Amino acid sequence: MSAHSRLVVSAPSSGHGKTAIAVGLLAACSARGVPAAGFKVGPDHTDAAYLGLAAGRPGRNLDPRLVGAQRIAPLFAHGAAGSQVSVIEGAMGLFDSLTGQPEIDGTAAVAAALRAPVVLVVDVAAMGHSLAALVHGFRMFDEMVHLGGVVLNRVASPRHEEMLRTALDDIGMPVLGALRRGDLPAVLPARAQGSVPVAHRSVEAVRAVRRLGEAVAGALDLDRILALADAAPPLPGQAWSPADALAEGSGEPPVPPEGRPVIALAGGPGAPYTYVEAVELLTAAGADVAIIDPLRDESLPAGTRALLIGSALPEGYAEELSANRRLCAAVSQLAHEGRPIIAEGVGLPWLGRDFDGRPMCGVLEVSAQTADLTIAGYREATAPSTSALAPAGARITGYKQHRAIVAPRAGQVPAWTWAGGNPEGFVWRQVHASQLGLHWAGAPEIARRLVAAALGLVPNAAPAQPEDDDPGEKTLSLSAITLPQA
Repeated sequence: MSAHSRLVVSAPSSGHGKTAIAVGLLAACSARGVPAAGFKVGPDHTDAAYLGLAAGRPGRNLDPRLVGAQRIAPLFAHGAAGSQVSVIEGAMGLFDSLTGQPEIDGTAAVAAALRAPVVLVVDVAAMGHSLAALVHGFRMFDEMVHLGGVVLNRVASPRHEEMLRTALDDIGMPVLGALRRGDLPAVLPARAQGSVPVAHRSVEAVRAVRRLGEAVAGALDLDRILALADAAPPLPGQAWSPADALAEGSGEPPVPPEGRPVIALAGGPGAPYTYVEAVELLTAAGADVAIIDPLRDESLPAGTRALLIGSALPEGYAEELSANRRLCAAVSQLAHEGRPIIAEGVGLPWLGRDFDGRPMCGVLEVSAQTADLTIAGYREATAPSTSALAPAGARITGYKQHRAIVAPRAGQVPAWTWAGGNPEGFVWRQVHASQLGLHWAGAPEIARRLVAAALGLVPNAAPAQPEDDDPGEKTLSLSAITLPQA
């Protein structure tokens, strides 16, 4: 059992200010000297990065689609260890879902799984007494969700605030704070910059977090909010651990290799461009993880045996990626030496010939162009062949969010196939490149395979699995790999 103090920050829909409030709450706690942890529901790397910057420790994602609903509470307990309070920012509206199945992966489902009270942030700029009906409906919609209080955002005047407080008092709903129009500054960097300002610890990002913390501390009742978080009941079960996850996936505990291979990971000093659990799994599997900044560093870390480019690196940095010719040459050499490279998201066009007319690494015979529309959504993917990432027939859920259109879409050996779509990505020698992003906590065996590939061991192939009519049940099944003992 774990008794982590926690709460979920949600809203009736997107656009009510929940990201700014969640980031501000964490920053305000940190300013008070209260150790805090930040989490984001769903696959969004950007919000998770800012939550982490505000908390002063890595922000994490809680995504039932990517990791399985049964892992949400253990992953939360792992990420919250050592903190006094955790703030979990929801995605979209409280009862919304990217997949149309909020009972599985919506914010309310995560709040119920964590037994965490919910703070509802509402933009009340154009609302009056109807706010009470809205809030009452949210409170009564799901008996498994405890709505603990409301934050009023964009209040017009003292009289407006008094009216709203009276309306909510009539239904017995606490008001935990109120912000006037303009109190919550629009200071977070543009989303097109993604998590890069956090990874680089830019002045812009740090200043934005500080200002949000000051705004929240001045307008919200932090003592009351912390008391609400403290009232969350204990969570049953054990915290997730990378070593245990590796042991469960293979039936064997991780055995450190005689020489720990250096695996380079794209990121910056403030955050990696992938989910932080991948770093922890690689370390537990026996690797030394070294951060490489593809926008600034001109060489790979000394002794690099493998490279991982996660899906959090935004596509808007094609010019900077192209300009770093020395690193492009080093990555190309690594690939041609037969070293494993796992590339997700913009990592695929970066390994190609050119992106929007700019030269890239030239590892793959691929050209990419930025389109007007964004492609986004989950995919239930199957590996058609064995690679450094997975054996043939392995199945996993990933998430795509990109505007780059790659031509050709797939190589002679694709990285993934899925129902209703054409094959995607490239498997060439030890390179596995695709625009599909994975959360390795949902398939921890990937870390063991990559370490084995970095050591020059050939991953064992697994027979293809029969297709399943229920895509929610498809999971990655990787063969066990035993690393040489020290």
